[in-house]
Amino acid sequence: MEFASIKQNFQDWITQQWVIISGKKINPKEYEWLIGPFGNTNGIGEKFIKQLAENENLEICKSELSKGLIKSINQLKLPSTELNKLSKNVIDFYENTNSYEFELKTKWNSIFKISGYLLKILFSNRIEQLNIPMNNCKNAKGMNSDIIHLIDKKTEEIKRTIWLRTFKETKQVVYSGVYETCTIPNGTTCIKAMFPLPNGNATVILQPSVGNNGELTLKSAGRKIGDSGFYFLLKDKNGNFWTKYIKSFKDNLTVNFDNGKITANQILTFYGLKVLSFEYEIKKLHTNSP
Repeated sequence: MEFASIKQNFQDWITQQWVIISGKKINPKEYEWLIGPFGNTNGIGEKFIKQLAENENLEICKSELSKGLIKSINQLKLPSTELNKLSKNVIDFYENTNSYEFELKTKWNSIFKISGYLLKILFSNRIEQLNIPMNNCKNAKGMNSDIIHLIDKKTEEIKRTIWLRTFKETKQVVYSGVYETCTIPNGTTCIKAMFPLPNGNATVILQPSVGNNGELTLKSAGRKIGDSGFYFLLKDKNGNFWTKYIKSFKDNLTVNFDNGKITANQILTFYGLKVLSFEYEIKKLHTNSP
């Protein structure tokens, strides 16, 4: 049996060992569509951004120009029939994400709420990652949203896009994720969100589609490795790569423009049961409407 690195926090070792026991060893060259940055064992949060820049010989872009999760909506390679329906306001949000601010409401299924508290106690507060609000208090509603580009030092080409979200009042990190597009084995272009964890990451691959009202829907609802969905990845003490595909965990995010404002609704389910939902109100900065 292979083992996770022992030079880390014990609960991190336990979860990594579970991935090794129940997951699959992979060759990263054969899974380039899945592989992404891993975190270190000394915390994630804002530290990770500087560490990633150093590890990949990049620098943080200092430009004040608007930055988006994606450079162009064309990166999603949507069929022309869908692209023509997609709301121009939703497109602007994805291409100029740094120009928007958020208010967030969460609603937990009471069955899973204790698991949320355990996640915060055992992992989130310590590693500054996946810090999901448990209640809709004032501090939890207002979020800072920063798009950070890491660029090639010579060409200034964008190599990594990081979405850092923190609570305005407490400055506590909610998420620190690396975003890009990827092409999964069936040829579909998806959005890939990678949340670094100690010696690994949690990766969500979301397949895009456009609804009749111009809304963008992103789903992770596959059934096996190679599909859209939720993956754990890690590197063990010998440098081997492992992944665990969680087919019972689904993510459905819809971004919509209606009545002059952008809203987003995200629902996470486990074995078909709703775990929690997020409701976002998204407002463009320095203007009365998006």
